[in-house]
Amino acid sequence: MIKSKHHIIAIASGKGGTGKTFVATNLFHALKETGENVMLIDCDAEAPNALAFFDSRQADCIEVTQQVPVIDSAKCTFCGKCHEYCAYNAIFILPSLEIIKVIEDLCHACGACLVACKYDAITQKSVTLGQVSLNSINENVNLIEARTKIGVMTPVLVIKAAIRQIDHRNNIVILDSPPGTSCPFIHTVAAADYVVLVTEPTPFGLSDLKRSVETLKQMNKPFGVIVNRAGIGNNEVYDYLESEGIELLLEIPFDKEIARICSNGGMVVNHNPALKHQLLKLEQKITDKHGIGHHQR
Repeated sequence: MIKSKHHIIAIASGKGGTGKTFVATNLFHALKETGENVMLIDCDAEAPNALAFFDSRQADCIEVTQQVPVIDSAKCTFCGKCHEYCAYNAIFILPSLEIIKVIEDLCHACGACLVACKYDAITQKSVTLGQVSLNSINENVNLIEARTKIGVMTPVLVIKAAIRQIDHRNNIVILDSPPGTSCPFIHTVAAADYVVLVTEPTPFGLSDLKRSVETLKQMNKPFGVIVNRAGIGNNEVYDYLESEGIELLLEIPFDKEIARICSNGGMVVNHNPALKHQLLKLEQKITDKHGIGHHQR
């Protein structure tokens, strides 16, 4: 068996509500129960909820900040160079009225305005974007949560900060990805060696699955698919997987008992040995096939 020192699996989906966190948390719990060194990072920073499924203790909390410009209007000549250099339209200026403002929500902290200003009119201040909490189940930090402050335009910097907390002593790291295919998804799966896409056999599930697949193909990232709530909907998802040659990793049947356990904050694998065995077998299959630590960080 090939076992990398540091194998990262992202659990993702093209839309919310498909069971992505259900798979991530139950896979993490099943591996941990076997004694495996495993870490789970909740990268769904705008709506993290993985912590709710575990009895954990917070070991540390890291504040994620960004430097944004502060313009001294007494020194500013209203030349407009900072506005011209800003690629994100984060500086509003009306030279004729001597008005200049920084729109902090649009600022990407690139520092271009500092370079542009020749009059020392621009300094910087620290603005909080969110937090990364490091949590312990038993003695080790193995559950990390990225949480973006409400109103922050993008969670990407908070997600990156969470991923930087990966403990390389773990054999397996599971990333619970944000839904969708935009920047938060891309920055999460880019850190993974393999991506598990979770979908449901419905027209909505198929539509979002196709977008996820196309994104991962462009990233040249290996992936497979779990069909959750199998038995509902139609066969279009299966037809698509077959036509595209995409590996169907696992089917999880639609089951009211699974929904009941999840809604009560429980681990389904504690009540469903068959699912536990399937998830462990799935991880072993991925590790055997792809777990050779190709990802470059």
